[in-house]
Amino acid sequence: MEDTKESNVKTFCSKNILAILGFSSIIAVIALLAVGLTQNKALPENIKYGIVLDAGSSHTSLYIYKWPAEKENDTGVVHQVEECRVKGPGISKYVQKVNEIGIYLTDCMERAREVIPRSQHQETPVYLGATAGMRLLRMESEELADRVLDVVERSLSNYPFDFQGARIITGQEEGAYGWITINYLLGKFSQKTRWFSIVPYETNNQETFGALDLGGASTQITFVPQNQTTESPDNALQFRLYGKDYNVYTHSFLCYGKDQALWQKLAKDIQVASNEILRDPCFHPGYKKVVNVSDLYKTPCTKRFEMTLPFQQFEIQGIGNYQQCHQSILELFNTSYCPYSQCAFNGIFLPPLQGDFGAFSAFYFVMNFLNLTSEKFSQEKVTEMMKKFCSQPWEEIKTSYAGVKEKYLSEYCFSGTYILSLLLQGYHFTADSWEHIHFIGKDVMLHLSPCLALQFLRTVIC
Repeated sequence: MEDTKESNVKTFCSKNILAILGFSSIIAVIALLAVGLTQNKALPENIKYGIVLDAGSSHTSLYIYKWPAEKENDTGVVHQVEECRVKGPGISKYVQKVNEIGIYLTDCMERAREVIPRSQHQETPVYLGATAGMRLLRMESEELADRVLDVVERSLSNYPFDFQGARIITGQEEGAYGWITINYLLGKFSQKTRWFSIVPYETNNQETFGALDLGGASTQITFVPQNQTTESPDNALQFRLYGKDYNVYTHSFLCYGKDQALWQKLAKDIQVASNEILRDPCFHPGYKKVVNVSDLYKTPCTKRFEMTLPFQQFEIQGIGNYQQCHQSILELFNTSYCPYSQCAFNGIFLPPLQGDFGAFSAFYFVMNFLNLTSEKFSQEKVTEMMKKFCSQPWEEIKTSYAGVKEKYLSEYCFSGTYILSLLLQGYHFTADSWEHIHFIGKDVMLHLSPCLALQFLRTVIC
């Protein structure tokens, strides 16, 4: 089944180059442009609109775009009109309360109704793409995942827009479109002037960038390896873009997004706790939080660590030690088995790293919060700064960052340490190749994570 899906993706990509580039994970942005360019109906003010809901593992965001109805130099200009963050968690968390999904989506959909001229409602396409949170739910129960999507579809169909569908995006698609996005924005696929400058200097126009994506439930690495022959066909994609062939390596590690990695670490560490207290080096000294054991084992990502514990709750007590936190995280990566010449972890093939990489989504959000993106820091300097940050007392941290929600604030020590562990030990970046990682903000990515393209384009264009 998976082989068929991958084959379909490859075939679609090779036959629909412009469509893929069109959306390419500027994602909805350029795709919606393509929608506008393929429809012939004249609209008032000669403007078209489109709506995309990006349903991630931790939250859903709605984006509204507009663009001129006519082509402009075969590209067109797309503007983001509105961004609306849906209040509440990701849609997968509504599996036991699907009757609330309609209310959950109401505020942002009503906002779209207000922003888009009424005369253009019926002409405006709407699409929802869900990522790793829903992939995990589908792993747990396909029936439950379908139930959530069915309710989402019914809810969105009630609005006066042109609903185009809702779908769970595959990890392979997520990685592929992140790679296409970065390289399209950098002008790597043609000699035309690129739209944005992601890095503060000119780059070799002949070499593509790799893509590093980190979400709450999964993480993706995608790049063109130096050796075009891959040892693992499951990790290979072929694109023909602007008359040039690209053999791309990609892999999505489900359960290794920052949120699910933290649940894994807690489930692993509580196994050896002597009582109901977990002294955790990944939280600041003085930090305390009570965790329900039932919550710990809710996700499929912690099943391998599940055991019967003599208590229903345990308390995390932070001790703030970067090195111990780092060592604990490394235990999540199984490096003892590799059936290939080289692996990342868990027996997954990873060819030698090649060229520059753009790191976005949570890679950027976390590193930006830690003030590690304002200038280029060496890997050694980043490690030193993380050690200092994790060792700061919790009360001091709360005072310094009074405007940040406690849940997010408390996890930055873990998240920053996890990013370093994943990049250095998981993906095998070195102190030298670290210099080739560029953390990319969401303003450059046009406020969308790279995951929504294929089904939207297939539905509207093909």
